[in-house]
Amino acid sequence: MGEAERGRARRGSRRAPFDVFWAAPESRAVWAELPEPVLAAIARLDAERLELERSRVAPRLREKITAPVYSVADRFASWERVVRRMEPGWSSEDFYPISAYDNDLDSRDSLDDLMQLLPTEAREGALGRLLAQLDARFRAASVPDPELTLRPWVRPTKEKPEAELGEWWKRKPVREPWD
Repeated sequence: MGEAERGRARRGSRRAPFDVFWAAPESRAVWAELPEPVLAAIARLDAERLELERSRVAPRLREKITAPVYSVADRFASWERVVRRMEPGWSSEDFYPISAYDNDLDSRDSLDDLMQLLPTEAREGALGRLLAQLDARFRAASVPDPELTLRPWVRPTKEKPEAELGEWWKRKPVREPWD
């Protein structure tokens, strides 16, 4: 098979654009089991996010946006995917630039804020456990980076003192997941 055929085969096997949980099986499993009050709270947060995202585009485009790009589910799935990419044994032909990594770290930052807005049942239940497990796996697949060697390429979008940044900004992957 030539290079062009391999490229077409890869493109043909890509995920469906509406599947937020592509390559995030743990998040998919947790979402399938979330109780109704937690799902309702997530829906409220997603509705607020949708309005924010709509407010940032031209009026002619607003009604075409029907779901937030950065939904709660997407942020969990993004965090799971980056953790999986960093773990030993991950092999994928998906393009993953270093700029996507800092976007995923920003998404992880937002999960702390979102979790505080969810009911205790979510924080202490399956979502809280999922986040703790993903964070533990991230720590296992990364090493401290006190010199901040990735900072020229990986920077948080929110201005915060270094001391206030999450631990994920101060670690680097053992195995770099970007191309």
